[in-house]
Amino acid sequence: MDNHPVRILLVDDDEDDYILTRDLLSESQGTRFEVEWASDWDCALDVMGKNQHDIYLLDYRLGEHNGLELLQQAVAQGCRAPMILLTGQGDREIDIEAMKAGAADYLDKSQLRAPLLERSIRYAIERKRAEQKIREQAALLDIATDAILVQNLQNQILFWNQGAQRMYGWKAEEVLGRDANQLLCTPENCLRLKEVQTLVALEGNWYGELQQVTQDGKAIIVESRWTLVQNEQEQPTSILIVNTDITEKKQLEAQFLRAQRMESIGTLASGIAHDLNNVLAPILMSVQLLALKLHDEQARQWLKILEDNARRGAELVKQVVSFARGVKGDRTLVQVRHIISEIRQIAKETFPKSIEVHTDLAPDLWTVSADATQLHQVLMNLCVNARDALPDGGTLGISAQNLFLNEQSARMNIDAKAGSYIVITISDTGTGIPPEILDRIFEPFFTTKEVGKGTGLGLSTVIGIVKSHGGFVNVVSKLGQGTEFEVYLPALKETPIPISEDAEMPRGHGEVILVVDDEAAIRQITQTSLETYAYKVLTASDGIEALAVYAQHKEDINVVLIDMMMPVMDGPTTIRTLRRMNPQGKIVAVTGLVSDEKLAQARDLGVQTFLYKPYTAKELLKTLNAVLRSP
Repeated sequence: MDNHPVRILLVDDDEDDYILTRDLLSESQGTRFEVEWASDWDCALDVMGKNQHDIYLLDYRLGEHNGLELLQQAVAQGCRAPMILLTGQGDREIDIEAMKAGAADYLDKSQLRAPLLERSIRYAIERKRAEQKIREQAALLDIATDAILVQNLQNQILFWNQGAQRMYGWKAEEVLGRDANQLLCTPENCLRLKEVQTLVALEGNWYGELQQVTQDGKAIIVESRWTLVQNEQEQPTSILIVNTDITEKKQLEAQFLRAQRMESIGTLASGIAHDLNNVLAPILMSVQLLALKLHDEQARQWLKILEDNARRGAELVKQVVSFARGVKGDRTLVQVRHIISEIRQIAKETFPKSIEVHTDLAPDLWTVSADATQLHQVLMNLCVNARDALPDGGTLGISAQNLFLNEQSARMNIDAKAGSYIVITISDTGTGIPPEILDRIFEPFFTTKEVGKGTGLGLSTVIGIVKSHGGFVNVVSKLGQGTEFEVYLPALKETPIPISEDAEMPRGHGEVILVVDDEAAIRQITQTSLETYAYKVLTASDGIEALAVYAQHKEDINVVLIDMMMPVMDGPTTIRTLRRMNPQGKIVAVTGLVSDEKLAQARDLGVQTFLYKPYTAKELLKTLNAVLRSP
């Protein structure tokens, strides 16, 4: 106790008892006591209501009232200091009632001595201070965002803070005394909890992750810390548990790991795509040249089959590249409702009649800056997947709504940013996706379809295109109930401008084109295609040879058509040197990997035109015509 005097109010109708008590306390050697006296009930109650004393000594006998009644009344009116009941004779029933009513102690006046009275007062004050400290600590525990609970060794909940109420939904009075395992544990997690309890009993603590459920049945993941609480004899009495909700954190981690895995696969896929492009490019151009020379009907049919399959292979390669590098095609203002209308028409005409197609579009739907062809591919892929999930028929829904995503909502997805979005939802009432494979559905070449019925590139293409547009995709699926794909695209509030396209096959007028490619087949077929349409062609197999040829024919060469990925000297290095030789020279960069980084690198070197492998003769001719006509 500190050096300040202990202020005591003695409530007793006998002044002699007051003098005796005051004199007893004056004998104390360590603590100073200031004793005041209230001789009746009314006076005592008035003074006690002011809470100006450290402790109250209440005589049991107070005329028509008694000290026990005074104690009860004072507590009811908010008296906070400890109270000790003084009885004239040791009446055990009165003593028990006093303790139940909140008395700190009870003393027999006939046995009262200075040391006994001083010790009782000191213990009462110290106990009250300890209780106050515990209340303050409990208040701090309630401020904590973590769920803090205490359970006994039989798993019964003894303490439940406000953080636990916020996390799980139950109030303290609803859970105290209940079995924590039955309340919070999922059936499949009960065995895990028994293992945790065994470890806590052996080692005194445990730290790890647990799957739990809230009052409304929502599954959450918590970071849990368990500590065994022991008494003074070092015997275990209870377990202190602190749980932190990490559900959102785990979701973001899963998205991040999935993104890393897809990035690794994408790096491998992009390398394969480059080689496939070099194989397919000469096939496509050769087919178109052969069609000019062959007039036999059967031969033309064979060429058509060859061209169709080569184009199919080229589309597969484009899908791989879309996934691998996030292709950024020609962006214009697009009104999504027009694309959805086309998709709806295709679905109604080609999907089984047992599938009902419904659309629900916001009347004031915003526009997006996008490649219309790529968005068409995204929605078509999702609708085809929905069709395949409805083997016995059902409903396919396509909806589009405006949505503003705030900062809090954006944190739920690693690819999301706050702002305005259009949300396109493709839903079906089909078979649903098993939860164990839901995390893998966007991986390239992953498919659950039978051999020959799917490439496994549809959804990887979807995610690649959507991400390249600054958007993201959410998936919700329940077995036997259906699946919803939500495509979020950053929105603009502008009017789309229709773009017309010239479909002519332009011819040259003797212009000289330098073709630079390390693949002999591509050089040869490109040369043949250009010469067929009245161009003159020079070729080079790498950057060094290209520089030599350009130096020799600098005045004659009108355009350089150069591959960006070559051994010895690659495209960017060659272009940089060509620019020094002729800053005004026209250059077309040919590439199969259209990442934003590559495009930016080429543009920094002054290249404004790109031709993507595998290209057809028509695409080649149109590109060259546009470059030659440009200033």
